[in-house]
Amino acid sequence: MSYDRVRDSQTIIGTKQAVKAMRAGSVKELFVALDTDNWVTDSAISFAREIGIPVILVESKKELGKACGIHVGAAVVAITVD
Repeated sequence: MSYDRVRDSQTIIGTKQAVKAMRAGSVKELFVALDTDNWVTDSAISFAREIGIPVILVESKKELGKACGIHVGAAVVAITVD
């Protein structure tokens, strides 16, 4: 499942930080929670697709945050290049 990949990887949490990491070439996958407002996620999704980074949509920002080891929801999580 997608959450397992997040749990087992080094991550960057948050839209702004994910976009910054994508610009630096440090991201291999982007996870986006479907239960987040579009204005929060659209810029990250658009940029990821523009530069060819796979975008994986998951159901819950609460579960995405939990998979990252935080106690709040996460709208956008980037998996970094090893």
